[in-house]
Amino acid sequence: MTGPERDPAPLLPGERPSRIPASVRWLVVCAIVALALGVAIWPRGDDGATPAGPSAAPSTSASPGQLADARIRAALPPCPAGIGATALAGKPLTCLGDGAPVDLAAAGGKPVLLNIWAWWCGPCRVELPVLAEVAARAGDRLGVLGVHADPNAVAGLDLLAELKVALPTVQDPQGVVATTLGAPRAYPVTVLLRADGTVAGVHAQPFTSVDEVADLLRTELGVTL
Repeated sequence: MTGPERDPAPLLPGERPSRIPASVRWLVVCAIVALALGVAIWPRGDDGATPAGPSAAPSTSASPGQLADARIRAALPPCPAGIGATALAGKPLTCLGDGAPVDLAAAGGKPVLLNIWAWWCGPCRVELPVLAEVAARAGDRLGVLGVHADPNAVAGLDLLAELKVALPTVQDPQGVVATTLGAPRAYPVTVLLRADGTVAGVHAQPFTSVDEVADLLRTELGVTL
């Protein structure tokens, strides 16, 4: 049995009767609320890393003159002859600062901090100066090598010039380093390599202080700043 039918509520003066059943109106309201809740709780990364891909990238094509000028502005040091990462054998890269080929599989002889970044990555702007300070404090005990993972070499050089960060850096638009060493394609990512070239740790998070990096270096590589 069904309950007694209720009379519709009286209309106010000037109000027109709705042609949409009340049940349908409630369904619409519930759908809107559910959508709003879904957007609010949609999962987001909590490690601060930025997923790969700029929101609006300038042209990656640059004339030889533009690239040369950008290299002069950035004034990066030469890239190391190698870092002993044998997993990268047969996968040469290009030094961002001077265009020279780099074989990262060649012997390095000391622990290395690899930092994979991109010019459009917000957290990278904060982290790069921190890593420059780490490199200065570590001296010859640690190699610090940047890996620019975006095709736009000029934009990468311009960012380093703007930040006054002079770290040796290789250009890796195909993500060879990240793929080979098991790092995610989200930036920044720091890969710590032992002196024999094996991976000691992969950290997909931005570092905002030298102390944070120093703790990892001491724990995973035995290097003190």
